[in-house]
Amino acid sequence: MGTNSFLKVLPEMVTFLRVAELGSFSAAADLLGMTPSAASRQVKRLEKEIGAQLIQRTTRQLRLTEPGVEALARCRELVLAAQGAMDVAQRFSKKPSGLVRISAPKAFARRVLHPHILDFLQRHPEVDVQLIVEDRDIDPIREGVDLVVRLTTKPPEGLVARQLMPVAHILCASPRYLAQGAAIAHPRDLLAHSCLSLGEHERDNHWCFRKGDEDEAEVVVRGRYVSNHSEVRLEAALAGLGVACVPAFMAQQALKDGSVMRVLADWEFQGNYHGHAYILYPPSRFTVPKCRVLIDHLLDALATQRGRRK
Repeated sequence: MGTNSFLKVLPEMVTFLRVAELGSFSAAADLLGMTPSAASRQVKRLEKEIGAQLIQRTTRQLRLTEPGVEALARCRELVLAAQGAMDVAQRFSKKPSGLVRISAPKAFARRVLHPHILDFLQRHPEVDVQLIVEDRDIDPIREGVDLVVRLTTKPPEGLVARQLMPVAHILCASPRYLAQGAAIAHPRDLLAHSCLSLGEHERDNHWCFRKGDEDEAEVVVRGRYVSNHSEVRLEAALAGLGVACVPAFMAQQALKDGSVMRVLADWEFQGNYHGHAYILYPPSRFTVPKCRVLIDHLLDALATQRGRRK
């Protein structure tokens, strides 16, 4: 390829990158606003210019060839450099401005981030925020999102990870429900109770617990109501329908006003929300002011909030 020949295949490089990352011409085409056949033609043009097959196509899947793996890394570097160039003005601007796109899991976005983002928007009138509420793991580089909040015990490699707050699942029930049933002192006592679980996966009713370094327990619970929405499970617990597993941040106010009570507080419930909430973003020598001020605002607000609870 000649010195300037790559200029005419820059769009093809972007298309190849998206196809390789998503593993599908259709998914890449949807993201890029084109047809799958157009995406396929662009990748073929890139292969012709490079002089090597980059993707092996079958009826069921796409697989990168050895040259394709190398090309993917180079195309990703190219797109990151382009995104960096587009942010040059922001990096050297003293005043934060522009749109910040941030994604977070549904419950965390609604109960934790949303109130602090409202305050942030009041403090920074030149910065706009798009809050993307998604429970799936979003790749900030591939999907063009500035900041990603993820709840995990181990943040992914290749991204800057700033710790926002610890997260955990807890069990709770209304005082009225607890007064009517058998005492719950050990996880096995839950077998005699109606338990409100997620129901997203086959083992979501297998509740696992840990106490200290040695004690562990697993019980298969049953209940009259199953929902994959934590706010729904909390409302069911408030209505006296049983013992709910919910994120601790979801139950905070209900615990404070006494409308629900913690169950098995001396046992650690091994639920989906376990570990810490991290705010993630691509590594760079510079963080644009609009992102930096939102990161700092969330870190400070959540640290202050935790301090008030102690």
